[in-house]
Amino acid sequence: METRYADLTRPEQAARLVDSRTRAIFLETITNPQLEVADIQGLFSVAKAAKITLIADTTMTPPYLFAAKDFGVDIEVLSSTKWISGGSTSVGGVIIDYGSFDWKNNPKLNRDSVKFGPFAFLSRLRREVYRNIGGCLSAHNAYMQSLGLETLTLRLDKACANTFKVAEFLSKNTKVNSVNFPGLADSPYYQTARKQFGDKPGAVLTFDLANKEQCFKFMNNLKLIRRATNLQDNRTLIIHPGSTIFCEYSEEQKKEMGSGKRRCVWLWGLRKAKI
Repeated sequence: METRYADLTRPEQAARLVDSRTRAIFLETITNPQLEVADIQGLFSVAKAAKITLIADTTMTPPYLFAAKDFGVDIEVLSSTKWISGGSTSVGGVIIDYGSFDWKNNPKLNRDSVKFGPFAFLSRLRREVYRNIGGCLSAHNAYMQSLGLETLTLRLDKACANTFKVAEFLSKNTKVNSVNFPGLADSPYYQTARKQFGDKPGAVLTFDLANKEQCFKFMNNLKLIRRATNLQDNRTLIIHPGSTIFCEYSEEQKKEMGSGKRRCVWLWGLRKAKI
């Protein structure tokens, strides 16, 4: 398998990398922690022209926030550990095939498409991932996540609204160098986020302080917010990505990926806290 990387906020870059051996375009609706918002309609046009699958990781914008099918996404994947679980109660994942791709165009599945039609990919998942490998939720995890679904809309509405309030507050604080949140009007991704997610562009924000020391001083003084990595936990979380999830990369790579020393990531803004 060969992977080619492109700036998916600019679909023309992806188009230049597609050739006769390309099988799919894979994207995150909102990247973490850069919070870049992919131009999904533009990528759909590229995928449709090349007759390849458009696959979206929507963990940051689950179905209540983003109608993936309406924007041309063929397959949606997301971590149900996050928003659906609703309290870090259980580990799980979801694959949604919207039945919109003609699998005759995929050399690996064109035979299956004769027998199963739009369900060719699902039949392969059930045979290989589910039956042969055993990749499925346990009954207990499925039960816990079905409970989480019952409060999904309530939690997402509150989390998104409070994250916006925190982003506005931090953007007016003179001790904060910059705030990155797609819901703010000065974000370079604001218009794309509004088009795709309306007034709920997720519940994660990042902000830059003067240096790494200031980031840790800030985090050490928080009273209600815990240092940990998750989304949609039952508490508000914060991390310093350069020292945690990106710790194995060089400083040059961290800078290129937008996770340098000065950046903190605020994960899920539901609880209120004094800063």
